[in-house]
Amino acid sequence: MAQLTDKQRRFISENPYVGTVTTLRPDGSPHSTIVWVDAEDGIVTFNTAVGRAKERYLRNDPRAAITVVHPDNAYQWVSVSGPAELTTEGADDQIDHLAKKYLGKDEHPWRSPTEERITVKIRPEKVDSTGFDE
Repeated sequence: MAQLTDKQRRFISENPYVGTVTTLRPDGSPHSTIVWVDAEDGIVTFNTAVGRAKERYLRNDPRAAITVVHPDNAYQWVSVSGPAELTTEGADDQIDHLAKKYLGKDEHPWRSPTEERITVKIRPEKVDSTGFDE
């Protein structure tokens, strides 16, 4: 199993750089969207809501990939692919943590009271990157 280096993990966890996550539709075609992203204990995470396309597609096929690119340097990026695990446990806290990281807000400001949040955890099977001299 592949692992993030410390520099790659910090690049994802310490910077408010968005990621492009790719899941697979039922017909096998890719579905890519922009997400807030974090990394902890070697796992890359993002948050979505139950019922959204990403969540539905991952329940059907857990393969996922996410790429985070430095917004001012396209030659520094990390891409992680592997199986995704979905959990609602801690997902409300995670979206608030991400709102703090990306918006400087203590709570996610666009939260709908009717949605159920879900954390997606991607365990790296493959890690590619550039711009990290290690």
